[in-house]
Amino acid sequence: MTIIGPDRPGLVDLVAGVVADHGGNWLESRMSHLGGHFAGILRIQLPGEAEAALTQALRELQTRGLTIVVHPDRPEASTRVPITASLEIMGQDRPGIVRQISRALAAFGVNVEELHTECVSAPMSGESMFKAAAKLHLPAERDAAELRQALEQIAADLLVDISFAEFTAIKPAR
Repeated sequence: MTIIGPDRPGLVDLVAGVVADHGGNWLESRMSHLGGHFAGILRIQLPGEAEAALTQALRELQTRGLTIVVHPDRPEASTRVPITASLEIMGQDRPGIVRQISRALAAFGVNVEELHTECVSAPMSGESMFKAAAKLHLPAERDAAELRQALEQIAADLLVDISFAEFTAIKPAR
């Protein structure tokens, strides 16, 4: 499910209470305060017969300022093992950095599993610096060296530093 609303104390407790009251088990989540709002995505495990009641209870949280969208998690079985990689970007901020990098990743069929971006002040000059860190899944049939070369070309064009590292292939969840 996804959650978004004006940030205030107790939001996680509110959602956790509804999940627990319906017999749900909180499996994993990514939640953050950004721009005065609280946003998150989470996965829960739930007895099938409780799904409709939980979904209705979560909809009722709209009266408390939260927008919650429930997506049933029915993952597809995959026989291919993706290659996991990390990508870090650092350079002077300017429009279009994320667009150019994401376009290259999409062209290679890369799935962006996590992406964290921020703008920070450079220590000496105070200039706005763009920083990004991503966890990627490359299709098993793609050549990571080709992707690295494409990213290095973009880095040269944008005048940013890029660090790209592959990791041992992971096994898909069953």
